[in-house]
Amino acid sequence: MYLGIKHLHTTAAALSILFFIVRAFWSVTGSSYLQAKFVRITPHIIDTILFGCGLALAAMLGKGAAAPWLYAKLVLIVCYILVGMYAIKKGPTPLARGVAACIAVAIFIYIVGIAVNLSVASWFA
Repeated sequence: MYLGIKHLHTTAAALSILFFIVRAFWSVTGSSYLQAKFVRITPHIIDTILFGCGLALAAMLGKGAAAPWLYAKLVLIVCYILVGMYAIKKGPTPLARGVAACIAVAIFIYIVGIAVNLSVASWFA
């Protein structure tokens, strides 16, 4: 059960970042694809699966899951969401949205490093 949820979580994470990059590109270029119903709904479905699997994995780890790396992931996920919203919707100029998108991707890569190494140091561990 654990491995199945972990694989679903990993797949959802990959889909989430890939879809984010595509949407950020469309946001920066002013593409009308960004307004398509599929494009507006799908990220919420993917991210709900991602978050739900993450909660399930944390619950399976039990009380030992209350490790600093898990708290760091949660804080950085909130940062990723906020910066991502700026990159896709709130940024006033294409340049601002592009810079925010790059920062959001960097945050995501750092989160993946935390998950892989189970350390707040991420890829620097």
